[in-house]
Amino acid sequence: MKFFWAGLVLALTLRLAAADATVPTADIEGAADNQLAKRYEGSFIVSYETLAFTDFSLPLSPLKPSADPDARDTMNNRVFAPDKKAEVEGALTRIAYVLPAERSPLEVLRNYQDVIKAAGGEALFECKKEECGGAADRSSSGGGGDMSLMMYFFHDSDLKDEAFSNGACALTSGINDQRYFSAKVPQDGGDAYVTVQTYSMTDDLYCKELNGRTIAVVQVLEPKARDKKMVVVEATKMADSLSATGSISLYGIFFDTDKDDIKPESEPTLKEISTLLANEPKMAVIVVGHTDNQGAFDYNLDLSSRRAQAVKAALVAKYGISGSRLTAAGAGMMAPVASNDDETGRAKNRRVVLVKLN
Repeated sequence: MKFFWAGLVLALTLRLAAADATVPTADIEGAADNQLAKRYEGSFIVSYETLAFTDFSLPLSPLKPSADPDARDTMNNRVFAPDKKAEVEGALTRIAYVLPAERSPLEVLRNYQDVIKAAGGEALFECKKEECGGAADRSSSGGGGDMSLMMYFFHDSDLKDEAFSNGACALTSGINDQRYFSAKVPQDGGDAYVTVQTYSMTDDLYCKELNGRTIAVVQVLEPKARDKKMVVVEATKMADSLSATGSISLYGIFFDTDKDDIKPESEPTLKEISTLLANEPKMAVIVVGHTDNQGAFDYNLDLSSRRAQAVKAALVAKYGISGSRLTAAGAGMMAPVASNDDETGRAKNRRVVLVKLN
């Protein structure tokens, strides 16, 4: 038995040692720079992920604790969110670089800012250390404390990097001297958005080979048309759902980012709503705006209310529906129909709901 335990300890030790982080000498397989924010010379890619189409929220002000002291994220951290943000959609690339030794987070950040400026970009927000809000010493990992800036974008559970790999170490270890900026870069077909977060990594265990190294996390959201595969809900289907359940969720009403301006592609759904109400002249409905949980509670409540008001105004002005039959309300993030822990769930929560009033 003694030899068994000794062998087991040795096996585990060797396994963990084999998994320890090492100073990278090449990019991970399949990774490449994004052309809008190329690497600092001598750095290597240790984590790389792309999404063909997703939503992306950029803090444009420091993170602040939620007004609800009991609000928690998926890791039981107190929720922090910015009062001001930009919500955009498109193709997302996220890259983590390990920088050469003795390069400071500030030096690396300034170089990226130079690159963005040379491309005609516009700085949107910049912060450092505790000024960014949230836990300034945490990356994407950990629970039971305050959310960090990185946790606003993703948690360690979202990562595809193997445990103790260079990528996992870069994105889950402790951090120091955090720096961050966001920018907008004009492109053909729309604006691209770039965020860069740099920091000094701290670890004295399995990731110790990278202890003190500067890490740069670069995220680029490029404009891309969404594949329009959602079927417009016809008026008869709306009527059936309102009769059976008293409400119906609609995903065919679109708004400009962070605004209450209705996009032109919303017209088919608005037309079907008007047909529904024309066919049911005595029906009155509540138009309820819903958001995901990205951003401050009060901000999302106000945004959802303004969007509901915009839908009501469009139905009255363009389709001749009596305003007395429409009540606009905003629910903000209070009534999710899916988890807000991933992009798929958040997309389901951003919706307009019709509720039968009579």
